[in-house]
Amino acid sequence: MKGWFRRIAFGGTLAVSLWLSVAGGRAQTPETTSGAQPVKADAQPHSEQAYSLPPDKVAEAKALNRIRVWVAIAGSVWGLIVLWALLATGCATRLDVWTRETLRPRWVQGIGFFAIVLIVLAVADLPLGLIAHSASLKYHVSVQGWGPWFVDNAKGLGVSLTLGVPVALFLNWVVRRSPRRYWMWVWLISLPLVLISVFLAPLVLDPIFNKFAPLEATHPALVAKLEQVVARTGTKIPPSRMFLMKASEKSNGINAYVSGIGSSKRFVMWDTTMDRMPDDEIMFIFGHESGHYVLNHIPKGLTLMIAGLGFLFWACASLAEWMVRRFGERWKVSAMASRTGFMVLFFAFSVGNFLTTPIANTVSRHFEHEADVYGQEAVHGLVADPQKTAVSGFNHMGEAWLEDPAPNAFVEFWLDSHPSVRDRAKFAEQYDPWANGGRGEFFTK
Repeated sequence: MKGWFRRIAFGGTLAVSLWLSVAGGRAQTPETTSGAQPVKADAQPHSEQAYSLPPDKVAEAKALNRIRVWVAIAGSVWGLIVLWALLATGCATRLDVWTRETLRPRWVQGIGFFAIVLIVLAVADLPLGLIAHSASLKYHVSVQGWGPWFVDNAKGLGVSLTLGVPVALFLNWVVRRSPRRYWMWVWLISLPLVLISVFLAPLVLDPIFNKFAPLEATHPALVAKLEQVVARTGTKIPPSRMFLMKASEKSNGINAYVSGIGSSKRFVMWDTTMDRMPDDEIMFIFGHESGHYVLNHIPKGLTLMIAGLGFLFWACASLAEWMVRRFGERWKVSAMASRTGFMVLFFAFSVGNFLTTPIANTVSRHFEHEADVYGQEAVHGLVADPQKTAVSGFNHMGEAWLEDPAPNAFVEFWLDSHPSVRDRAKFAEQYDPWANGGRGEFFTK
């Protein structure tokens, strides 16, 4: 129930951004960021709330989510500071000079330059990753030891270098070849790359970080129940595309997601979810994930992202060209077509991506809410009580991830791709369109 929209954003931006290429390694184990607002003294008793935690868990959730929020905020700002520092101190220019004097031919110089930039960004990002993982270990959300954690980060850097360096070389060449309209060509080139990356991610990238097995091999009775949901929703997700992910080696969190398009489309359930949720709640989760496909959230998300990228590329190209005119002499950046000029463009795109984060998250939260409604309606008639099933599922998920029962509204607006567990559980508890002979929003029965 976490991460699908971010996976799309990751795949698309990977085609155009070195920065998100570095972030790609973290996208394999999605965690939500919750608010750190303290629970009010006059809050309702736990029994009166749709989502609640035991008192000791509330204290842990507040402490952990405070760390999550500050790491997320610091990570966004720190990434921009590092990029600015590379330019403002002249390090990017000196690196470009060093690669030109040391390496031959030109394309090897480009590989060296962009590979070193990616490594520097990854190393700069490491301290915040250490803080986040240390907190997850402390509060038992993560069970992954430091050795495997560093291995996963090394894998993420390897993926970034393998994919990010060729993409950067190509886009830098596009800027040189078309110094006036490069932003439009970059946008057009990104369209097929977005689709290719979304298609290939579950087939190529995901297995690098996690182990998958057919769900039917170990849980045939559950698959039979999920096929009832398939029949009700009309989704084309046969048992051969239902997988169990070995998440318990790394996390105590529970999760499920859909990924891929066309023949790579699949449903993935974490084994931790299987261990701690009854079948009716898993059916609700499957209904939620099916809703993303039935309601066309993936193509809608891709369309919105592609349209947004077109505007973002144009705006960031204008910003980068202004920065070269304003600071080029001080930064020793001679032209946009140079490698250091491309770094300015990269920095401008990172600024634009940061500023548009709440827009993308607002869209994602809307899709997730629609999927919640769809999932609750999809299991109507298949489980005894859809309301209680959904509320219980959200409580299991919230307790596993230690979600704050009293999240901060602004933090949720800016950082969270999902509505808070509190709000999701509250809505599920009250949503009963079948009362007095009514009908659902997406199902007539």
